[in-house]
Amino acid sequence: MNKIFYVIIPVLAFSIIFVNMFFGHLIFASETQVVNKYSVYVHLLSEWQSDSKNIIFEVTNTWHKSDKISDVNHVFDAEFKEYNENQLHEINGKSYVELKHEFSNCQEEWQPMLYRKAVDAVRHEIEYVQGQQLSTDPSVSVYPDIQNKNYDNLEQQLTIKNGYAQFFPICTSQDATSYDYSVKTDNKDLGFDVYFVSSYLERENFVNSKFDYYTESGCYAQNKQSYSGTCNNIKKDSGLLVIFPDNLKPWTTKVTVNLYENN
Repeated sequence: MNKIFYVIIPVLAFSIIFVNMFFGHLIFASETQVVNKYSVYVHLLSEWQSDSKNIIFEVTNTWHKSDKISDVNHVFDAEFKEYNENQLHEINGKSYVELKHEFSNCQEEWQPMLYRKAVDAVRHEIEYVQGQQLSTDPSVSVYPDIQNKNYDNLEQQLTIKNGYAQFFPICTSQDATSYDYSVKTDNKDLGFDVYFVSSYLERENFVNSKFDYYTESGCYAQNKQSYSGTCNNIKKDSGLLVIFPDNLKPWTTKVTVNLYENN
């Protein structure tokens, strides 16, 4: 049975990619939603204590199109410099280099790289069979709630204030909306905290007493290795903040983030 499974999966993957080459614009186009799949590469510089200095965030953000009428159908420009060059930043007094790839900045006319959607659909089915994915819908990812068991939440909160925080903006045409979200990491040595916050400014406030976040149930979680939730009535400048303690182990830490507007 396993041998048949390992034969079927590659054939299925090739078939989807092949069909996508000719008909992807018809298969994945949507009249009501926009999907932005992008990556954020982070390299922590020497000030950081982590043994591993690299984090890769793979992000999918899906939101409802606005009511405005547009005949423009732009393809994403890979040479768009603002989001496709190394940028030096600082947090907690420590420097890091960030590179965003295929980040649309909430442009509704942006079109995703279609092969990524095809490959993600196959990966979704594999994860569902393995129990790592709870949703049967390939456009919506729901991960199991897995607590970090390497240490307790008290230790997490003592160390994470000096960690790395990444902000992921939501996209919406409404003043307030609701978002489903899911986050998981392949790093089994530690946990992450995740919060829906009102703006990018809370990323800087995380290290001090000014930090503010949506406290309703489902809007945050602490010391997780995998988590899914729903946050309601969030403002349009809001976003998801994912934080790791400054104790990353070899090798590269990969983080998968899914955001899905459901209102």
